[in-house]
Amino acid sequence: MRVSLTVNGKGRADEVEPRLLLVHYLRDVVGLTGTNVGCDTSSCGACTVLVNGESVKSCTMLAVQAEGAAVTTIEGLASDGALHPLQEAFREHHALQCGYCTPGMVMAASSLLAEHPHPSEADVREGLEGNLCRCTGYHNIVKAVLSAVAP
Repeated sequence: MRVSLTVNGKGRADEVEPRLLLVHYLRDVVGLTGTNVGCDTSSCGACTVLVNGESVKSCTMLAVQAEGAAVTTIEGLASDGALHPLQEAFREHHALQCGYCTPGMVMAASSLLAEHPHPSEADVREGLEGNLCRCTGYHNIVKAVLSAVAP
């Protein structure tokens, strides 16, 4: 099947198998490997991307379901070589250890802040509960998200 969509602001049209998951499309067809495959069961959130601005676990969506959509991956957040404020906040607050969950966590946080620009700590914890981190204990992740809140 042919799928046409926008990935990180660039239009694409590719022939794909109807059963190809969006995460594998992004990694294997588009070549954007920042979106990680962590569990294949939608439990961990390492594959989180934005589809039309909404946080989506890309292991739960077929590439063909993204027809006509705008998909943003972790690679699409930075601009002109400068980190996105959330990426910078994760760096500044040591909100990662192994880093495997970080792209999905940043993308979920981006969606959360777009919907709720001034969240409380409880809001951040609830908003990220679908993303698992096996290393950090979440404290610095929550601090990073709260520090990225626009004044």
